[in-house]
Amino acid sequence: MSDHRRDVFVLLFVQVTIFILFGYFVRYDESQKGENTIYFMFQDIHVMVFLGFGFLMAFLKKYGYSSIGFNFFLAAILVQWAILCRGFFHLSNLKIPISVESLVEADIAVASVLISMGVLLGQTTLLQLIIMGIIEIAVYQCNFYVGDEILKLYLKIADAGASIFVHTFGAYFGLAASFALSRFKRKNDIESDKSLESSNYTSDLFAMIGTIFLWIYWPSFNSAELSGDDQHRAIINTYLSLAASCATAFAFSAILTPDTKFDMVHVQNSTLAGGVAIGASVNMMIQPYGAIFLGMLAGALSVIGYNYITPWIDRNLHIHDTCGVHNLHGMPGVLAALVSAILAAIATESQYHTGLYDIFPARAPTIPSFNQDVYRHIQGDGRTAMQQAGYQILALIMTVVVAIVTGFLTGISNKTLCFHYSFL
Repeated sequence: MSDHRRDVFVLLFVQVTIFILFGYFVRYDESQKGENTIYFMFQDIHVMVFLGFGFLMAFLKKYGYSSIGFNFFLAAILVQWAILCRGFFHLSNLKIPISVESLVEADIAVASVLISMGVLLGQTTLLQLIIMGIIEIAVYQCNFYVGDEILKLYLKIADAGASIFVHTFGAYFGLAASFALSRFKRKNDIESDKSLESSNYTSDLFAMIGTIFLWIYWPSFNSAELSGDDQHRAIINTYLSLAASCATAFAFSAILTPDTKFDMVHVQNSTLAGGVAIGASVNMMIQPYGAIFLGMLAGALSVIGYNYITPWIDRNLHIHDTCGVHNLHGMPGVLAALVSAILAAIATESQYHTGLYDIFPARAPTIPSFNQDVYRHIQGDGRTAMQQAGYQILALIMTVVVAIVTGFLTGISNKTLCFHYSFL
């Protein structure tokens, strides 16, 4: 049997297996009445996942079909798998209740795989990406469940825009997988791969489509699972941070690029860094000027990363990052976690009023005081602001370690299972 035909049968087997699992486990969630109000947010995130990420990677003139086609197929099949993986942690009478909220969370989960795909594009086949995606979604859901659900009983951290659990996780998972795969490739093979990664005028125009769609809809990504004042702040903070990172990325690109011309890689990617950097603190009282400052910092950091850090990592650590994911998702994701820790350390009840315990539930008193307007229905751990900041950092460390270890093991197992490279 030819390699191509074998791959087709494997992919079809995956889809049929998902169909069987849906038939046995998944049912409509009858308790979710009138939840279609979040459908508009779902549409925005859907555009980001299926159009934004795919076209963003279309700058590679030799891998244009791969970036858009692989993204389309990978997202379509992994959305189904993500619903199942999340649902297994929320079984009700051995059934998985599905709602529009489930679709939103599945799209967000798939974003982590598409981020990792940006590291590996051009280095793997579609089958290898599917295998990686199946493993990564399972690990992502476990890490998310431990970090955001089980540890709501313990860590109780704030990451409303998923900068830690999606962007940071996806980036370092992909980088670790790339490092593992490079162990099996000869130096001349790696150099040959790099020679195919140039862009041209047309491919850069297509990539700008992805950039603009991601830029426009990012506020929905960061605020979809919030409500009330939290959602209001999240939309404003994300928009301002994106605007500032866009302007700063253009400026730093001109400064660091010879002849003061803009580099299209910076324009396509670093302009989005503010959306990642604001994610973990997006519903906090960072203030509009703080959101702008963070966007400026992220835009500058991303451009510097493309110019200096990525070449150093490639040269010294032999980690090839095709689309510069470390600069758009990795470093800004770490920055987001650090900023969230700082804001947690200075958060006070006078700033947030009752909202403090919605964002940081562990900060609520162990025994509600006489002020029922402030502490109603909330009983926490009596955690101090500095303790909360420490837990934010702990969640970052946990996520990075899990991503690197499982990404490396996935890269090794992927190479062991698939012995060939082929591209669309």
